[in-house]
Amino acid sequence: MKNSIIITLLIINLSSCKQTVHPSQSPVTIGSVVYQGYGAIINAQSVMSMDDLAKSYEAMSSADTVYTKVEGKILEVCSKKGCWMSLDMGSGKEVMVRFKDYGFFMPLNADGTVIISGKAFVSETSIDDLKHYAEDAGATEATIEAIVSPETTYSFEAVGALLAL
Repeated sequence: MKNSIIITLLIINLSSCKQTVHPSQSPVTIGSVVYQGYGAIINAQSVMSMDDLAKSYEAMSSADTVYTKVEGKILEVCSKKGCWMSLDMGSGKEVMVRFKDYGFFMPLNADGTVIISGKAFVSETSIDDLKHYAEDAGATEATIEAIVSPETTYSFEAVGALLAL
């Protein structure tokens, strides 16, 4: 009996490793750009610029939240599942994007331009989380061990995304 439970759990665990990213909608064309949608269906109307989002972050405290859509350039995507990505805000700053309730993931090879919809907020990222993200990104052991202090992070919880193809 014990062995059958263990075998069943192993099968479930192994089958969950084969994660495939599924778009939530057919490709849409906006202007001359074709986008693939992930998560909640969103449109490209009333999109905030990354410069405006950066200004909003500068004025925010950890208790503030801004619901918006923003367009940005992808810097990095989680190399294991596509469960997070970072976007370039300019001036060496970036936005850490996670997906609400892990409701969707981005393709592991996603790059280029993306429009995301959700809530922007400022958070502090713990040392353990920073090390986890560095490990997911394939950083060296020396780089991971060099992380010794928490970091203020410009965060975004996306409910949907449009990835430019």
